[in-house]
Amino acid sequence: MALPKAHEKFSYADYRSWPESERWELIDGEAWAMSPTPSSTHQGIVTELGRQLANFLEESGCQVFVAPLDVKLSDPEEDDAPTIVQPDIIVCCDEQKISEQGIQGAPDFVIEVVSPSSGVMDRKIKFSLYEDNNVGEYWIVDPEERVVEVYRSTGEGKQSFLRIGAFSRDDRPGITALPGFEMDLSRVFREKTS
Repeated sequence: MALPKAHEKFSYADYRSWPESERWELIDGEAWAMSPTPSSTHQGIVTELGRQLANFLEESGCQVFVAPLDVKLSDPEEDDAPTIVQPDIIVCCDEQKISEQGIQGAPDFVIEVVSPSSGVMDRKIKFSLYEDNNVGEYWIVDPEERVVEVYRSTGEGKQSFLRIGAFSRDDRPGITALPGFEMDLSRVFREKTS
């Protein structure tokens, strides 16, 4: 994750005017450049996570989205310092939050796949954002360690994430918002071939 853009506050209008070829996030109006193009390992993991979720959600009222898609954690039209992020995977079960411009409000479930340049952002800054904005569940996927850290909201307002655990390739963690679903991590963290 690159340094913020000039440490000034930007509006939603500013954000919408930036070139589509550049990926940015706004956190309290401060612009953060998205890291360079993700690695093939990163994208393979995102694809497999999204595939398993999409297959399960086919008959439900929930939708899964893969980055880039804006998640507006504050109302950008009214907030002088809006927060707009682009998680790697988003599950939203409230169709009223979904529009052509992205998701307005907290999704039910978010996954961030850590890259070498995004570890602090995903584990600290975004963790606090998702926790304070009542995201139902947050997974941090570490391709190097081959582990998924799972945090669930207790529903008690800000700073309410409870660490459920760290799961490896032999595990099949579920998701609170999706009863009956289990993520097959052996397919996410495939055996490395030489």
